[in-house]
Amino acid sequence: MYKIAYLENKIKESLASLGYDTPSVTINPSSRPELGDYQYNGIMPLAKKYQQNPIELANSLVSLINEYPEISESNVAGPGFINLKFSDAFLIDFMNESNKDININYNQDINKTIFLDYGGPNVAKILHVGHLRSANIGEALKRLCETIGCTTISDVHLGDWGRPMGMVILEIKTRYPDLPYFKDNYHGEEVAFNLTNDDLLELYPIATTKAKEDAKIMEEARQINYELQNKHPGYYALWQKIVEASLKEIKEIYEDLNVSFDLWEGESDNFQYMDEMFDYLYSKNIIEESEGAKVITVREENDKIEIPPLILVKSNGAVSYEATDLAALWERTHKYNPDEIWYMTDKRQVLHFTQVFRASTKSGITNPDLKLVFNGFGTMNGPDGKPFKTRDGGTMPLKNLVSMVTQECLKRLNENITENREKIAKDIAIAAIKYADLLPYRTTDYNFDIEKFTDLNGKTGTYLLYSTIRMKSLLNKSQELNIKEYNLTTINTDIERKIILAMLDLKRIIKRSYENCSLNEICEYLYKITSYYNNFYADNHILTEENKEIQTSRLTLTKIIYDNNCKLLNILGINIPEKM
Repeated sequence: MYKIAYLENKIKESLASLGYDTPSVTINPSSRPELGDYQYNGIMPLAKKYQQNPIELANSLVSLINEYPEISESNVAGPGFINLKFSDAFLIDFMNESNKDININYNQDINKTIFLDYGGPNVAKILHVGHLRSANIGEALKRLCETIGCTTISDVHLGDWGRPMGMVILEIKTRYPDLPYFKDNYHGEEVAFNLTNDDLLELYPIATTKAKEDAKIMEEARQINYELQNKHPGYYALWQKIVEASLKEIKEIYEDLNVSFDLWEGESDNFQYMDEMFDYLYSKNIIEESEGAKVITVREENDKIEIPPLILVKSNGAVSYEATDLAALWERTHKYNPDEIWYMTDKRQVLHFTQVFRASTKSGITNPDLKLVFNGFGTMNGPDGKPFKTRDGGTMPLKNLVSMVTQECLKRLNENITENREKIAKDIAIAAIKYADLLPYRTTDYNFDIEKFTDLNGKTGTYLLYSTIRMKSLLNKSQELNIKEYNLTTINTDIERKIILAMLDLKRIIKRSYENCSLNEICEYLYKITSYYNNFYADNHILTEENKEIQTSRLTLTKIIYDNNCKLLNILGINIPEKM
């Protein structure tokens, strides 16, 4: 059993022996380290329940706790707070268990299947900085869930259907009217038409601008989209070519960001379930007519703000984006039967997901036991706090951001590194981008400053990589010492104790990160424990320590922190280069 959980059970048993029953005991790191390592704050509610004096109850419990071999000292502070100081033997034993299996600090006994929807790029559009947070947060949450024992299914959920596709196809038709795709007698034969992602990036803005400025063009685009959704042979074949050209670059950029998906499905995949879903919804008698549209009422009596009806079909007959998301839930519940479904999108979409989740539950598409979670996030801005733009004022492409940060890292890279400089610089750049992106609490907006976030000495991914690589180098050099077994037997400095207490707190950090669906606490923790280690490294001999017992203990401490850093950086989606 994990050490803290073991102590919590032991305190619960001690309370029971005194005649006090409590469903659980929780101890947490002390807010005043000078008084103790951990603190138990459950005495006052327990005293109130049993109408006892809290100080007397606390003193009774402390008299038993002081007999624990795991505790070197306990005392009562204030109205009944119990401070606990751990014995060196307890901390040493914990670290040696961590050395044997670092996963004791991660396992949470959570057996769930979680479906994660993140990424959400639009086919034929540029993948820009606005797509960064969904990819980073979603990937890290997926890895966190897997680390604590959950089964995950991830889907990129492409925006590959709807009116924008009609606009792009219409623009291609306008430019190349003689293509076989636009002939009535087209029946699926191969067409010699080369379409690249660069072509699409030029086509898309022109097509959308034309449609917005001319009602006739917009109507024609709508008609093409309608026929596409009904599998018009030519339009459908051209659409497949558009998706293929766009996906190639999308996948390359996600690969650079260490982001992956189990499923590469899009709105088009969900659309095939639309008729089946509508038949079901009509059978439930919950679809209403409203100003020519088909809607589901989703407002609830206790709403503090107005929640409009969810529109399934617009007054012009077009199926809505909300209906597509309902169809996605239909597919996911039927095919995968997850315990939870998490969505990672901009926090400004909260109303949309409130409507979709309510309609899904109200209709029975999803049962009440399925937990639907909207993990909204804040925006990434430039150093000036304004939207991150290119020099000409356009939206910054994501690959341009990666390139800019990579070039900055190249300038800072050790001149002695001559091989794989570009790859190493890109690994460092991705670490800088990801750490900066995951460091703020998920819903917080933040400003991205390239110089600040690539600094070797700040709270940055660069600092963490450099420190972790140095730990590995130290361990590699220690092989010459012929240490037969890494084992920690002694704690000699206050900083060593601080590091061990930080390790002891990791399981709580992991649990809170999972519960809050945010990586900020892991990021803060990584910086804290790495800084502690660097202070320890600066002030103490390790390889040159003459006392072999102390030397082995310090190398064991280094190995544990190195293993732990590697695991946490992996959760964040950060690769560690061999050198930098």
